[in-house]
Amino acid sequence: MSAENYKLEELEKLKNKYDSEPESNDPSSNYDPHEHRNVPHPTTNTETLIHMLKGCLGTGILAMPEAFKIAGLANGFIFTILIGILCTYGLHILVQAQYVLCKRLRVPLLTYPESMKAALLSGPSAFHKFADMSPYLVDVFLIVYQLGICCVYVIFVAVNVKKLVDEYLPEPMALELYTLILLAPFILILSVPNLKWLAPFSFISNLLTFGSFGIILYYVFSDLPSVEDHHLVGTLYGFPLFFGTTLFALEAVGVVIALENNMKTPKSFGGYFGVLNIAMFFITLLYVGMGFLGYWRYGEETRSSITLNLGNKDLLAKLVLGLNSVAIFISYGLQGFVPVDIMWNTYLFKRLSHLKHAWICEYTLRAVLVIVTVLLGLFIPLLGLFISLFGAFCLSALGIAFPAIMDICVKWPDQLGYKYWILIKDVLLILLGVLGLLSGSYSAIAEIVRKLSIGDYS
Repeated sequence: MSAENYKLEELEKLKNKYDSEPESNDPSSNYDPHEHRNVPHPTTNTETLIHMLKGCLGTGILAMPEAFKIAGLANGFIFTILIGILCTYGLHILVQAQYVLCKRLRVPLLTYPESMKAALLSGPSAFHKFADMSPYLVDVFLIVYQLGICCVYVIFVAVNVKKLVDEYLPEPMALELYTLILLAPFILILSVPNLKWLAPFSFISNLLTFGSFGIILYYVFSDLPSVEDHHLVGTLYGFPLFFGTTLFALEAVGVVIALENNMKTPKSFGGYFGVLNIAMFFITLLYVGMGFLGYWRYGEETRSSITLNLGNKDLLAKLVLGLNSVAIFISYGLQGFVPVDIMWNTYLFKRLSHLKHAWICEYTLRAVLVIVTVLLGLFIPLLGLFISLFGAFCLSALGIAFPAIMDICVKWPDQLGYKYWILIKDVLLILLGVLGLLSGSYSAIAEIVRKLSIGDYS
């Protein structure tokens, strides 16, 4: 089979998965994928914004003071804003590339993995041979990243609940026991079947999160030391850890794509004043503020989550631990929705749908994924380093490199700008993503190995 015939056949397979419109030879065809979507439980703009805030305002923001400790006040301030802009831009070019591909194929919707495959088939001929494996690669990164988030959430909730409850017990319980006790509640929250039903939980979680932020800021401003006692620039060795932590905190690519795909009015997602920009503006602002002020207040004593710096002796500190534990627990359902959706709808449903009680298999999958994240939390309870590792390894690819590759392919060969400036820009983004993946993963893994070897779980 010739390369061109292979390309056409594979694109036809993608089209046939959906109710595609007949192709038109007119390049200005007015087919709009957004108008042909049929989502069972679509979310409104407000619900999507709530989910986006909840998807990004998780444990990452509470880890930002430690990220600033690694990077320094000046570096942390500047590079958090730059990484926020980078994340937002990466999401924009990803969503735009998906829209263009849907329009070309005349289908209402393509998932991230399907979009990657269609993009590679549309790009330079040298990319075509990678098209078949690309959906599996994207799915692996998405699943590993989302399960990594869930694992971080398990560790976070267990650590905070232990700190909250231990003082009321005759003897402190082991962290492992708290983690196992939380297994059943996490299975229940991941059993909520769709994003529409999760929206009220996300709204409640956002209220709890913002309430806890108010109390944290009260503690921060109550006794601010001199800013001169803090370093402005961190070490080169520590910067990849800062990059991974900040990327983890700001970039929720799996949730964002799932949200855009489930919107009632997806046209409202992009644009200068769309849901994405509004959400990312406030998210970046909150992250810069929490990181800067948290490190300014606690300095070198800053821990992997700022909640652990508050103590648990007075009522407000206990309230923060409780509010954040409940908020992150609820967020587990939103983050866990993505790997469940990928594994069930992409790989398992077509093989098991003939069974009389196929839904039992789906909920078994949900329970198994919870068990996996709980087991990881039991064996490697290093919250801050887990955040850095998953941020650097997965999001450098999913949020930076892959969207840039798709952008090149979608605009190939005659829409790459004056003197190929779009191609040059995208190649630089790809290199940045690869550099962030390699350096951030290496630094995080090296620190995890070092801490495990000396038994330091702080």
